[in-house]
Amino acid sequence: MTPKRRILIVGGGTAGWLTAAYLARFLRLSAHGHLEVTVLESPDIGIVGVGEGTFPTIRGTLQFLGIDEARFIRETAATLKQGIRFVDWVPAPAGAAPHQFFHPFEAPFYAEDLNLVPYWLLQDPATRPPFAEAMTLQTRVAAAQRAPKRAGEAAYAAPLNYAYHFDARKLAALLAGRARELGVRHVQGTVTRVALDEQGAIAHLDTAQQGRFEAELYIDCTGFRAELIGRALGSEFKSVRHQLFADRALACKIPLADDAVMESCTVATAHEAGWLWEIGLNGARGIGCVYSSRHLGDERAAELLRAYCRNGQASGHEDLAMRSIPFNPGYRERQWVGNCVAVGLSAGFLEPLEATGLVLVEAAAAMIAEMLPHSGPVAAPARRFNELMTARFDNIINFLKLHYALSRRPEPFWRDNAAAASIPGRLAGLLEEWKLRPPGRFDFALDTETFAFFNYQYILYGMGFATDLGAGRHDFPRMDEADKVFAKIQRFADRALAELPGHRALIQQINAGR
Repeated sequence: MTPKRRILIVGGGTAGWLTAAYLARFLRLSAHGHLEVTVLESPDIGIVGVGEGTFPTIRGTLQFLGIDEARFIRETAATLKQGIRFVDWVPAPAGAAPHQFFHPFEAPFYAEDLNLVPYWLLQDPATRPPFAEAMTLQTRVAAAQRAPKRAGEAAYAAPLNYAYHFDARKLAALLAGRARELGVRHVQGTVTRVALDEQGAIAHLDTAQQGRFEAELYIDCTGFRAELIGRALGSEFKSVRHQLFADRALACKIPLADDAVMESCTVATAHEAGWLWEIGLNGARGIGCVYSSRHLGDERAAELLRAYCRNGQASGHEDLAMRSIPFNPGYRERQWVGNCVAVGLSAGFLEPLEATGLVLVEAAAAMIAEMLPHSGPVAAPARRFNELMTARFDNIINFLKLHYALSRRPEPFWRDNAAAASIPGRLAGLLEEWKLRPPGRFDFALDTETFAFFNYQYILYGMGFATDLGAGRHDFPRMDEADKVFAKIQRFADRALAELPGHRALIQQINAGR
């Protein structure tokens, strides 16, 4: 008889329920009676959520879980996300419009045996188009509020890469329903005690409502409280506030007027000590102010949020229901300790920039599913899991810091961010190399990266970073060919603008069931 294998996930929310559904689907829970996955969710503790935006990987995850895309969009108030528009991260000349650049999800156009990046770099900076506009048609598609796909195209497929904006609480509810369909057991109870055995592993949990729980593997999805991995097992938290200064967020939701623009991108607008996000949901706008408490007071942050909403002509902006979210940017280097592994906020959190919270949950859930031994000690994968997740966090820190380090804004927050002492060593080394060559695929090990080399290119050249190829201009003799490809990309963009539906129109059509 096969021994019982019990997995207890403590905490619900997006992290807990996504992990539960993923494990149930991967392990074929309904077909294996010796496996048991339980979500223990406290009725007394609300969920923080990991944000309202994500990365294109979520499409593959939702498809793997067997969740219909149209159902997902309808039940989570979702819209489509094609990237991030950055506003005011670089100061504009006096009297000019605010500086903007776009970070699209679509990779730069690939021309066989012709790398277009050097040819863009060799063009006249005063007359060349922005990097993302030159390299992909998605920039113009998003700017025109077009959708990345057409009605009737296959679920999770499209001509252009995309992710979603969504209501985090509604997503958690949808994932919970799917997890239960896949055989996950749901129990409500508040943990009152975590008992350890003689080896320092978790022996059992006691709850106020349901008594005792025992499992072979415990997954900590208790959010910032980190009740298992932190409080019980003492896995140390590594703060990175010396590199990423933001440690507070104020968030609110306001109605989306019927005649308002429904963007298919996140808008990230820099302010004196951080940045403001705006995302368009179906029927609402999610707006937030991210800031450093060392550089900005809470009252001033609230003023900035109200002013942003006022500029957006939102009614009721003086009485905004703001939610304050303090956080310590960082992570636990030991996210798998003995028979316990942390997923989501209990493992770490950096900041909302580039929407990496949920993609880290996706990565952790997939790794647990693949690495979990079919028998024997569940701690066997801990070393490798911790190595991979630590590397992933460190690499994301480098990418996020890139945005701040390149800014030439004059305020103390931005000057402190540009100080050499605050820039991770690996990023500083790459920036020196990139002064003479663009980022390339050999700069990154894909298994531990969330962002590819071209993501770095979009940020670098969107913010005006200078890569000097002048001395090697003779190494790039195919300028005429490159110009023809650049023109071809613009023709593709013209065609996409004519053929792709408006973003709002597509979302309305999906919600109407057509």
